[in-house]
Amino acid sequence: MIFLIFFYLLFCAKIVNSFTQTNNIIKDNVLIIFVDDWRYLTEKEVYLPNIQKLAGKGIKFRNAFAQQSLCAPSRNSILTGRRPDALRLYDFYSYWRDVVGNFSTMPQLFKEFGFDTYSVGKVFHPGKSSNFTDDYPYSWSDIPYHPPSGKYKNSAVCKDKQTEKLQSNLICPVTVKTQPDNTLPDLETLNYSIDILNQRNRSKPLFLAVGFHKPHIPLRYPHKYLKRVPISEVKPPSHSHMPKGMPSVAWHPWTDVRHRDDIAALNISFPFGTMPPKWALRIRQSYYAASLYVDDLIGRLIRHVDNNTIVVLTSDHGWSLGENGLWAKYSNFDVALRVPLIFRVPGLPPKSITTPIELIDIFPTLVELVGLKVSTPKCKGFNDKSTLCFDGKSLLPLMRNHKVNANIRKSFAISQYPRPSVYPMVISDKPRLKDIKIMGYTIRTKRYRYTEWVSFNNTQFTRNWDKIYGVELYNHILDDEESNNLYLDPKYIHVRQKLSILLRQQIDPGLYS
Repeated sequence: MIFLIFFYLLFCAKIVNSFTQTNNIIKDNVLIIFVDDWRYLTEKEVYLPNIQKLAGKGIKFRNAFAQQSLCAPSRNSILTGRRPDALRLYDFYSYWRDVVGNFSTMPQLFKEFGFDTYSVGKVFHPGKSSNFTDDYPYSWSDIPYHPPSGKYKNSAVCKDKQTEKLQSNLICPVTVKTQPDNTLPDLETLNYSIDILNQRNRSKPLFLAVGFHKPHIPLRYPHKYLKRVPISEVKPPSHSHMPKGMPSVAWHPWTDVRHRDDIAALNISFPFGTMPPKWALRIRQSYYAASLYVDDLIGRLIRHVDNNTIVVLTSDHGWSLGENGLWAKYSNFDVALRVPLIFRVPGLPPKSITTPIELIDIFPTLVELVGLKVSTPKCKGFNDKSTLCFDGKSLLPLMRNHKVNANIRKSFAISQYPRPSVYPMVISDKPRLKDIKIMGYTIRTKRYRYTEWVSFNNTQFTRNWDKIYGVELYNHILDDEESNNLYLDPKYIHVRQKLSILLRQQIDPGLYS
């Protein structure tokens, strides 16, 4: 690894020297903002003024989907432009440069083209999946910054109203000055990011990635935001129990929610027990309040951004808020995969786009927007070892044109989620690679979501499409919460067959060409 880093640094020096000699000066800076566990929220749920302001000046994708609803696989997928199957990462415990290939990342490529690249807060998922360094020095010009108070993120800092005891709760509105270090991690992330924007070397272009941690649980945020979401205005999900047609493999037991002190005290049965209605409303209220908190931070950050900066706002994945009885991420449902995605691009007018797109599209889009003179080929399957290729496609044709030829842009998104068994277990939410026996692959078109739960070999990374453990089909025109599985409805047999072939062609094109 030491020799690899040494030769990489020599390579970077040659790239930067070549960049300088050609006088190919890039004017646009890039700010990409990641918000953790942030689902696509409608104005009916909560009004986020700063996000609405950004969307009003930018290009808003209303159907953007993560490739897996888990932090590390999703973030590595976004930052390399490759699917989890290509990275062979479905958990938190492998680093792609060690186990698959020396693939370039988004910030790495910008760094090689002369950008100063900075990571502030949660950008890569910390830990083994980013080599315990957030992929430094490959991706970043300086050591990535993590807020010091982040070490208290799961500490018992939430005061119980009745006992006055400090607990590790799910719902945790706080007074900031009473918290450890008298602050919160996202406040530290904001201040450090503003310092970079104000004090950076303006002779070089900037690539700044900022990761806010809320509304990731615990839902710990300044108490004032809770007052902006009256409980009387919070609506419950339309379907708060497991639908009859849902295969059990699609269910997850949301163990990280259950283990919080306040929720554990409710003694909800495992694995199919559901949240008491009053608590469901309280969790939704706090999730919205935490989103308002982050919305304020984003507004404060963007006020320090100049007009020559491309701004991208997104999330790693969504979060279920009681729909179909589910909470947290860990699934292939829309609420766990659909996220905000906004581009504010100098010179491009505002626009709202409903075409389904994927988060792996962000990397090739930014390459084309900034004008990096580099070949961006499509990856030739999941075993492509090329240093730079993309499983996604540039969104620029959609951004520029009112109507895009179907040959230019596919109109669906592909995602996946692993399971250790058909029946939910304690490890079903986050199975390690060695325990994965089933992979759920899902395709989302404008109208339908279709999912197949298929046998998966966790050493060969292959699928047996003849061994299916569950199938789901949802019609979003009639059923936006995906609570009515139409798989067995004879009226949808041709839709099911068509989507099954299309899904399999994307995952195993050699078998289903």
